[in-house]
Amino acid sequence: MSVLVDKNTKVLVQGMGKTGRFHTDKAIAYGTNMVGAVHPSRAGQVELYTGETDHSGVQGRDDTYSVEIPIYRDVVEAVAETGANATVVYVPPPFAADAIMEAADAGVELIITVTEGIPVADMVIAKRYLEDKNVRLVGPNCPGVITPQECKIGIMPGYIHTPGKIGVVSRSGTLTYEAVHQLTLNGLGQTTAIGIGGDPVNGTNFVDCLTMFNDDPSTEGVIMIGEIGGTAEEEAAEWIKAYMTKPVASFIAGTSAPPGKRMGHAGAIISGGKGTAEAKIEALSGAGVVVAPTPTDMGAAMLEAMGG
Repeated sequence: MSVLVDKNTKVLVQGMGKTGRFHTDKAIAYGTNMVGAVHPSRAGQVELYTGETDHSGVQGRDDTYSVEIPIYRDVVEAVAETGANATVVYVPPPFAADAIMEAADAGVELIITVTEGIPVADMVIAKRYLEDKNVRLVGPNCPGVITPQECKIGIMPGYIHTPGKIGVVSRSGTLTYEAVHQLTLNGLGQTTAIGIGGDPVNGTNFVDCLTMFNDDPSTEGVIMIGEIGGTAEEEAAEWIKAYMTKPVASFIAGTSAPPGKRMGHAGAIISGGKGTAEAKIEALSGAGVVVAPTPTDMGAAMLEAMGG
């Protein structure tokens, strides 16, 4: 099993510029069921993707692909024609919040927003708009979601992932890939890897993901990658201590970050004496989480948490 996405997920792409087209091709090559795209000025066109798959040897998968992606005027039309239940947003920052709300209006169940640099004020409006909608937002400013050898939505490199029993959730895109690679090298495959993004206003949070992994019978352990800024990791630690029934490992980035200086992500900033790496590590350790001291120790920390 997995969480959020699997081989049956039908995916739209919003934003068919250079980035959207590149990652749509990579998703198709991975085996993701990409069913359509949304671009008002190109509605009625069809885009052809051909090439070699990046999962040769996977049972039931061809070594090459040739897929036509129809382009629709809006998300409502695309959903009606394709039955899409997920969308990935590559729309430029000034228009991305509107794209999120458009997808929610169309009833898309899962909205994964890769776009970086969306104005915070726009995301506040979008998040409030989604409150009474039956949808889940992942991101923005995130690498996406992947269930190995089934579905890849976003910008993560598919080849480092392998099916297994570890759930991955991370605020950092790059560290998601590093954690997954280390897990794979240590013989620990993944059920699903979720990049929740590093913006101060986002959708799905650590507790949401931990809850899903805790309820998933195929997930036997979770690695959580956090960073300085905000209180998401402390809130996750409280939830882990109270409810988590599976082993958790973690890494917190930013131990050497100076207060008041943003480090990479818009939300990765220590301000008002809050959001320090030390406070997060202390909270997680107090909840029984095995915390890796450096990025190179993430795989070993997960092994330790699993009792290996």
